[in-house]
Amino acid sequence: MTARRVVAFGGGHGLSASLRALRHCAPELDLDITAVVTVGDDGGSSGRLRAERGGLPPGDLRQALVALAGDHPATRRSAGLFQHRFAAVSVGVPRSGATDPGPATTDDLDRRGARPQGTDGASAGTDGLAGHAVGNLVLCGLMELLGDPVAALEHAGAMLGTVGRVLPMSRQPVGIEARVRGADPAAPDEVRTVRGQHQVAVTTGRVESLRLTPAAPPACAEAVAAIRAADWLIFGPGSWYTSVLPHLLVPQLADAIVSSSARRLVTLNLAAEKETLGLSVADHLAALRWYLPELKVDLVLTDAKVVGDPEPVERAAESLGARLVLAPVAVTDGTPRHDPAALGAALVPVLGADR
Repeated sequence: MTARRVVAFGGGHGLSASLRALRHCAPELDLDITAVVTVGDDGGSSGRLRAERGGLPPGDLRQALVALAGDHPATRRSAGLFQHRFAAVSVGVPRSGATDPGPATTDDLDRRGARPQGTDGASAGTDGLAGHAVGNLVLCGLMELLGDPVAALEHAGAMLGTVGRVLPMSRQPVGIEARVRGADPAAPDEVRTVRGQHQVAVTTGRVESLRLTPAAPPACAEAVAAIRAADWLIFGPGSWYTSVLPHLLVPQLADAIVSSSARRLVTLNLAAEKETLGLSVADHLAALRWYLPELKVDLVLTDAKVVGDPEPVERAAESLGARLVLAPVAVTDGTPRHDPAALGAALVPVLGADR
């Protein structure tokens, strides 16, 4: 039996949760996993490196690599190194015994406005490494050394023993812009253009439309080939406007998604984020159709506790041609996060089913 080829789209923690879930069911289903990652990040360590060095923002790519890292102790240690983030150190003050400040300093938190004090590297008296993840620096170095982000990601994947492949949605970075109503609380009915992934992610207004700059970035050819060869395409979970929908705005990716013979699965978020406040669960599905009207979906997966009344979500799923699947995929501590093991268990019968 040949491996089932799965392509997962997204960025940040949402894509990481999806990839970890796929790792859980990969042995049982013999999955060939490819992650296609957004390249619009302009906040935190990634934003600084993008502004100072050029090239692709590495943070979401790093997160995907780490999620797919192998289980050998050496590769797990390397994955931990990739995630290690340098703490702020006063210049000229000897320091030893530095420790990883922990998950609250990830790029996703940076761009949601929860950046820890001192990690922007801009404060007087702090060193330039403050706030940077080691893996971000490694990826930037590999991209400069090898001259190609795909080759750099393949090399980094070999370093981490990844079970799967990580690709950028484009070999060039993109900008994300949104028309937002009420971006200024003092003018709740005014529509303004909000520029930059970080600013869109933390806006308190309602996003009315989304676009990329440039409007038609060239798609990564390897990503297009993976989509065309896929058995399953998986969208979400993740920040809807800044991690999921951008893939649908790259014309070559959109064409490949629509024309692919693969089945399509949408995994919904467990809670609204700042950028999607005011959007219902059904509205998330409607947004997919708004930006890619030709998109057809086979299955929509979410947790019954999140849906509440399933009828509106079922109708929205049916408008995409999809069937709604409810499963307990959240962590048990009550926070709105996917449990990779539970999500993986829910994916086994879905991905393993014959047409």
